[in-house]
Amino acid sequence: MAAVKIIKVLGTSTESWEDAAREAVAQASSTVENISGIEIEDWTASIEDGQITEYKATVEIAFPVRNE
Repeated sequence: MAAVKIIKVLGTSTESWEDAAREAVAQASSTVENISGIEIEDWTASIEDGQITEYKATVEIAFPVRNE
């Protein structure tokens, strides 16, 4: 049985929450190897003048712990 580590990453986008989640995974994968799954913890947004200006996705990213 493998141990799994989970980190939280905040992704942002001016387009959509889904794009913000994709951005979080893309950024994490530049430094984390073997991402095995994600869970969206929270969807939020910044508002200016009654309009959404930035979508935010808090993403939990799971990856196996490496035995060295």
